[in-house]
Amino acid sequence: MSEDALSERKMQFLYALRSRGVTDTSVLNAMEKIDRGAFVRGLFQDRAYEDMPLPIPCGQTISQPSVVGLMTQALRLTGRDKVLEVGTGSGYQAAILSALSRRVYTVDRHRRLVREAREVFDAMNLTNITAFTADGSFGLPDQAPFDRILVTAAAEDPPGPLLAQLKTGGIMVLPVGQSDHVQSLIRVTRTESGFDYDELRPVRFVPLVEGLGKE
Repeated sequence: MSEDALSERKMQFLYALRSRGVTDTSVLNAMEKIDRGAFVRGLFQDRAYEDMPLPIPCGQTISQPSVVGLMTQALRLTGRDKVLEVGTGSGYQAAILSALSRRVYTVDRHRRLVREAREVFDAMNLTNITAFTADGSFGLPDQAPFDRILVTAAAEDPPGPLLAQLKTGGIMVLPVGQSDHVQSLIRVTRTESGFDYDELRPVRFVPLVEGLGKE
């Protein structure tokens, strides 16, 4: 693809994000800076700038960019936050978070995905991301508490260990739902007295699975 054609695609990409509700300037700037094409390999590489989810190894997907933008926007990042991401996947969401946070810890149950994501982070010189292979449903107790938590897989309810690892005043954004078809993106804010819940929009994510993957 020529430079001009690539530039045109990237402009259309940003326009699609705005038209679907991603309006936070800092989030749009991060999504302009972090090239989604670096996280999409093989057959689907030429579709990296389309607003659609795409398959990645281990039966997972790289999320639709507008959903990445809306979830990032919902976190209300300050630039000083320590963030936990559950579900590294391709690494694209973690890279966006790294541009808007002080430190990002990301975990995935699939070793292969963590290894490949680390390679992209190194190539892009994203030095404030630490990626682990772990069961994300338990969070990262050794690094807790977190200012922000983002979960990129759907659970029936917000997992208790993740709620416990959220600072007072902290925000967690995650999809919840009992099936692949009925899920809502919610924002959980930890207060002095408990948790406040906001329902944001319908979404579809792979389920949050306990244990480590086979690869």
